[in-house]
Amino acid sequence: MSTDRIPAVLVLADGTTFPGFAFGAASAEPIFGEAVFTTAMTGYQETMTDPSYHRQIVVAAAPQIGNTGWNDEDNESRDSRIWVAGLVIRDLSKRVSNWRAERSLEDEMTAQGIVGIHGVDTRSLVRHLRNYGSIAAGIFVGEEAKGDVDKLVARVKEQPAMSGADLSAEVSTDQPYVIEAEDEKKYTVIAYDMGIKSATPRHFAQRGIETIVVPAGTSFAEVQKHNPDGVFISNGPGDPETADDMVAVTRDVIASGTPLFGICFGNQILGRALGLETYKLKFGHRGVNIPVKNHVTSKIDITSQNHGFAVKLPDGFTSQDVKDGTTFDTDFGPALVTHTCLNDGVVEGVALKSGKAYSVQYHPESAAGPHDANPLFDQFVALMDDHKTAKNSSEQN
Repeated sequence: MSTDRIPAVLVLADGTTFPGFAFGAASAEPIFGEAVFTTAMTGYQETMTDPSYHRQIVVAAAPQIGNTGWNDEDNESRDSRIWVAGLVIRDLSKRVSNWRAERSLEDEMTAQGIVGIHGVDTRSLVRHLRNYGSIAAGIFVGEEAKGDVDKLVARVKEQPAMSGADLSAEVSTDQPYVIEAEDEKKYTVIAYDMGIKSATPRHFAQRGIETIVVPAGTSFAEVQKHNPDGVFISNGPGDPETADDMVAVTRDVIASGTPLFGICFGNQILGRALGLETYKLKFGHRGVNIPVKNHVTSKIDITSQNHGFAVKLPDGFTSQDVKDGTTFDTDFGPALVTHTCLNDGVVEGVALKSGKAYSVQYHPESAAGPHDANPLFDQFVALMDDHKTAKNSSEQN
């Protein structure tokens, strides 16, 4: 049955409503999540299957969504699952026009039971979220969409807050699995699945790395059985303040001297392991054109991002300290803030001065997004090269 004219409404916890029409599963049951917006013009399939969007209702700033359809190659979740709670758009494309498409966006949303709302004034909605911040929301369909607004708002407010939410365990793998290296194997890397995207192990595989993906919270003592050459901590959803177990694991990894690389949630975990605090951003960074400056090289990358939390600057630090390359003390030696966002100054990377551990707040796997940050994978390979050389030299002596 066509859902073109089934009424729906997006209700925000502050009482603001945005009417439209249901598409996708068009469930009679309301769905709830945190309303966030993405400025990406492309890559809606990668966005919707990114586990980092768990429990979020995504608002697309691009005016038309669905024109490239859906395929079986671009999913970023291992089981092809759509992780967004719901999708809010202005115009649903009626025609799929891409040679790689295998079905429409609406077909896939219907198959997976995902509710969307189209016909929404997304320009006004994005401006509202930008001005007042990401907020709890709900999508109500059919007769419920015509219900008393105060009652709908009350239901929206009943959902758990994103601050304090421990979500990594809900999206992480239950059992370890292996992504083999392409061609000759060079290294073995343990990847902690906090909500890992499929593109990341593929980038490792292309560089001769066998990736063993393990559940969030797996002890370092357990993964040491694999004799890893490096440890990677992935992106993921939720509040980093709840990730005490992973912070402890990260400290164990650093203390062992094993090369460490983290992205997104992994950046927040490394920051906490180095003694920094984290906080919730007003509306976060979600898009594929966000400029970041590397203060070590002075290079600027255009990056893909999806995060609602960030790392705080060290106590007493200013933006000038970051520009000057000033270090701060940690239990593992001096460290520095390596990257910041040129839009708002948010910390986008931290690292030990020794180079043994580093992380960035953005997505170098480019799914979707620009390829500027891809060399971060090569940096990890070079770090493991150096570690291997130093280890061999020590054993010979």
